[in-house]
Amino acid sequence: MSQKPSRLRAWLAEWPLPVAFAIFVAGTLFRDRLDDVQLSGGLLGLAFAGLFLAAMLGAFGAVRHADSLAHHFGEPYGTLILTIAVISIEVATIATVMLHGANNPGIARDTMFSVVMIVVNGVVGAGLLWGGIRHREQVYNLQGANAYLSVLIPVAVLTMVWPNFTHSAETGVLSAAKGFFIMGMAGLLYAVFLGMQTVRHRAYFAAPGEAPAAGPGGAPRAGGWFRHAVLLVLYLLLVVFTAKLFALPLDVGIERLGLPAGAGALAVALLVLAPEGVAAIKAARDNELQRCVNLALGSALATISLTAPVVLGIGLGTGRTVILGLSPANETLLGLTFLVSILTFSSGRTNILQGCIHLLLFLAYVLLIFSP
Repeated sequence: MSQKPSRLRAWLAEWPLPVAFAIFVAGTLFRDRLDDVQLSGGLLGLAFAGLFLAAMLGAFGAVRHADSLAHHFGEPYGTLILTIAVISIEVATIATVMLHGANNPGIARDTMFSVVMIVVNGVVGAGLLWGGIRHREQVYNLQGANAYLSVLIPVAVLTMVWPNFTHSAETGVLSAAKGFFIMGMAGLLYAVFLGMQTVRHRAYFAAPGEAPAAGPGGAPRAGGWFRHAVLLVLYLLLVVFTAKLFALPLDVGIERLGLPAGAGALAVALLVLAPEGVAAIKAARDNELQRCVNLALGSALATISLTAPVVLGIGLGTGRTVILGLSPANETLLGLTFLVSILTFSSGRTNILQGCIHLLLFLAYVLLIFSP
């Protein structure tokens, strides 16, 4: 008898899911009016607030179930599940836009760069600052952080900087041969990295002094994981698709206020990344810096490694132009971000100064949007 009330309480705790879904359905039914420039200010504000609420409910629900999976499977499996789920849905969304929407040749580049700036600077900076304030110094596994950066830096530079310096195609665009090379290189490196993270060197991605997880085959904890996995995917789907719907009234508001179009892309990217961002900052607050590092650097690496092959494959298969090269200002910011990240993750300990520096770089990225 005691299990039934417990299960009932567990399902009642999922009230954010039907509430967020109801808001999403209402937004979908009135989709044609959401991007109407003649929409009254009151209705525009209501749509903005409602869709934002739905996305946040979905984000916090996803984080809750990701935490349960992380405790069930241990590191690095818990954070890897959340990372792959979020990025896979986002990559699928980008592919859908490329195949069925207007041809936006720079959508992949803008997405990848935004994710790196938001996660590596914004999320890492906020996590290190909050964690440093509460715990003075925090420790992490140096080998794991170096493994992330050793793959992330070459993949990002070859994908978003190299196209500006090749001469076999127009500036910022890769030739077919170089496109196939990037597709193979990014996919292969990420596959090797996942093998190292989950099989050969799991200890690199566990906190210092903590035994690596036994993995799914080791059954570290019994029961309940499948329910958490299903609900995690449902919440993530709600976040991503609600964020895309949220972009419609957001664009109208930006047009009325005269803000740059990049501000809308930034807001949508922040919503899509909210589940990982909230989980990473929460982990740093709780003195679980290794989980924060795994989430932040892992999502940046997964975004570039999965997005680049997909969009290049679509471009080569359909004849669409895919622009990957960044502007000189963004190239400089990307290089500075990686240099600071190497210094941040070079000692095995962090403090509030490093958090402040990463947040400064994030603010520089935001400034570039409003003042290119």
